[in-house]
Formats: sequence, structure tokens, C-alpha cells
Amino acid sequence: MITAKGITKSFDGCLRMNGVDCEFGTGMTNLIIGKSGSGKTVMLKSLVGLYEVDSGEIMYDGRCLQKMNKYERKELHKEIGMLFQGSALFDSLTVEENVRFPLDMFTNDTYKQRSERAHFCLQRVNLDASCYKLYPTQISGGMQKRVAIARAIALNPKYLFCDEPNSGLDPVTSAVIDDLIAEITKENGITTIINTHDMNSVMTLGEHIVFIDNGVKCWEGTRDEILTAQNERLELFLAPAKRARFGN
Repeated sequence: MITAKGITKSFDGCLRMNGVDCEFGTGMTNLIIGKSGSGKTVMLKSLVGLYEVDSGEIMYDGRCLQKMNKYERKELHKEIGMLFQGSALFDSLTVEENVRFPLDMFTNDTYKQRSERAHFCLQRVNLDASCYKLYPTQISGGMQKRVAIARAIALNPKYLFCDEPNSGLDPVTSAVIDDLIAEITKENGITTIINTHDMNSVMTLGEHIVFIDNGVKCWEGTRDEILTAQNERLELFLAPAKRARFGN
């Protein structure tokens, strides 16, 4: 479980997160949603430690991120998988080398062990050996996203952060990626936090949803509750999706 307590963050005097409190459960797909510029990306990067918050606490299963020293943070980072927007694969590395990269960086395993783990992760995301020696530019966007997921789970993380995982994908491929993230979360009991504005993902993955608007947590609930929630800001955010789903 990851818990945020009173998170505040400013940039150049502009308040981007204002006293946000929320919990993200273990073995669940937790979503952070909101319009562009709402603060959801700032929230995600603050949770993972890419941004230092101005005030508040971020707790990883009772461990306070703000009180960790450099060594403790390094150890925590070994427990975190990150799926970046656009996949962020290394163009100069093959598919297999991309997945093996965190294993090369953070483990003392033998080359054989690291290769076997990379192959296992690639097989888990339904990629066969024919693509292992290819480079990211030689495979499709959907396959690149699968490789990025395989890399994110290579260290068997306790926590998985996904920044707009469906960005740039067609609806069918997006649904496949959503299903894959949900399956991996359940199988491994991971605390998964996803930053998205894709309403199909919200309705598929939203076991727990935090809606942020102008740096403030305005609503928290589930996918079953979101369409009937009595919240003016949330209703404005959802209006286009509701029209697309249900008509005028």
C-alpha cells in the first residue's frame, strides 16, 4: 500500500498539489485521473520520488519516503517498476537488452539468470523469441509497450507506476495493454498506480480512482461509482465521455 498524506508541491511559486490525501491499495489497479494540467502527473512523479514534495508524507507500506536516506531510497527503487509514457525504450538496445537493463543495473545475478528472467518477462507479455534480437524501431507501438511492461516487471516489483500507458495506441491495442496490466497486478499482488485520462481504461481498470483538479483531490471512488457520482467538477470532466458512451 502507498499512502499520501497532505502532499503539497509548488513550482516557481505556482501551487500544483494542495494538501492531497489518498491511499493506493495492494493488488489493485489504482488510477489518478484529471484533465491536462490538473496535477495528476505531478502527483505521480511525487509519489515515485522524481519530485521532492514541499510538505506532507508518502508512505510505502509504512516506510516514509521523505525520511529515507540515499541508500534506503536506492533499495526502494529496486521495488519499483515504471512504465513511461511513450515506452521510453533505448533505441540502441535490442528488445531483450532493454528488458535485461534493470537486471544488469541492480542485480548480481549471472548473465544466464538475467537472460532467463528477461525471457520469462517477455513471454509473460506474449512476445515470442522472434522479436528478442530486434530493436524498438523494428517493432510496432503496441509491441514496444509490451516490451516496456516486461522491463517494468523485470525486478519483480512491489509497486508499479504507469504514466499514460495507452498513449498513442489504437483502441484495440489499448484494451490489450489494460488487460495485461490488470492481470500482472493481480498475479503478483502489486500496488499499481496509473495516470490516465482514457475513459475506457477508467471503466476497465478503475478498482480505485482518485480525481484531481487544479491540484486538489476532488473525488475518490470506484469505476462502479464514478458515472453516478454527485460531484460538479467530476461531472464536467466526464461530460464528453458520457456523451460518447450514452449520447445526449
